[in-house]
Amino acid sequence: MEMLSIEQELRNNSYPGRGIIIGRTTDGERAVAAYFIMGRSVNSRNRIFVEEGEGIRTQAYDESKLTDPSLIIYAPVRVLGNKTIVTNGDQTDTIYEGMDRQLTFEQTLRTREFEPDAPNYTPRISGILHIENGKYNYAMSILKSNNGDPKSCNRYTFAYENPAAGEGHFIHTYKCDGDPLPSFEGEPKLVAVSDDIDAFTQLLWNSLNEENKVSLFVRYIEIETGKYETRIVNKNVNKNQ
Repeated sequence: MEMLSIEQELRNNSYPGRGIIIGRTTDGERAVAAYFIMGRSVNSRNRIFVEEGEGIRTQAYDESKLTDPSLIIYAPVRVLGNKTIVTNGDQTDTIYEGMDRQLTFEQTLRTREFEPDAPNYTPRISGILHIENGKYNYAMSILKSNNGDPKSCNRYTFAYENPAAGEGHFIHTYKCDGDPLPSFEGEPKLVAVSDDIDAFTQLLWNSLNEENKVSLFVRYIEIETGKYETRIVNKNVNKNQ
């Protein structure tokens, strides 16, 4: 598979929607997870990421402007032991609770489908990183309507065992801007991941469309120890937390 430039993928797409990047640093020592959200409506743009335990949640920046919280307020990142879950909706909780009962990543998502936001039927994208005894693997999933038909849900899971150093995979909700918004197509895109968390965070944030970007989360996890560093950038507060 051709390795794409994450910078160009983001700069050349004004509205990929919400995106997940999972990979491994070039030195091979750290796992990488990133998640960003974008918005076109006032309700979608009125959000920030805040830390919650070992994960994060979305929160209204201005509570007075919050209209419908059902699809925009959720925990995108949760940690279950040696597993880090990253998703674009409340299926984070579905995965967390299911895996806590010894179900697999794929089994937990069998109970969910795309979002009920006609006519877009936004795909649910999810990722999980598993680090154990110095070994690392990850998986990504997308649940999407069958070409806009809400009666049919297409389910795809992609698993990456012992991922190569310097490589990551990128999946996002929308192929591009549009009305209705066209769903992501194909398998996750192969992209390069760097060693420097601050440089990678800055690259992602600066490459996202200025008008539509809302928030960004980036985490680097040491594969040997499980220790991690996190970066959060929120447009609404205009600072790196």
